[in-house]
Amino acid sequence: MAAPGAAAALVQYVVLRGDLARPPLSWPLGAVVAQACHAALAAVHTHRQHPDTGAYLEQGGAMRTVVLEAPDEAALAALAETLKQHDIDHEVWTEQPEDVATCLALRPYPKERVHQHLKKFKLLK
Repeated sequence: MAAPGAAAALVQYVVLRGDLARPPLSWPLGAVVAQACHAALAAVHTHRQHPDTGAYLEQGGAMRTVVLEAPDEAALAALAETLKQHDIDHEVWTEQPEDVATCLALRPYPKERVHQHLKKFKLLK
């Protein structure tokens, strides 16, 4: 628990489709990693004026990012809908020209505020 008056630890959650790297899709590792990078940057850019985003970026090398795995596009879409219903800022990255939703990233949040919506997803392996 944080000391009174201390800022809550901020974390950026990134949820990447695990099926992208497996057959039949079999995307190269670099292409899969790029999806996570695109989503994370899009979320930070879109919500750059939010105080939590600024505080997160000020941490420099101490920034905390957690990369989770969604099994497929349907699970990613369901998560996006849940986040929308709970007013949680996030961005879904849709790869073009394929028009395929590949990844979702939240803006930086205190872990306690968003973890309940993400706990069913495991760390990406």
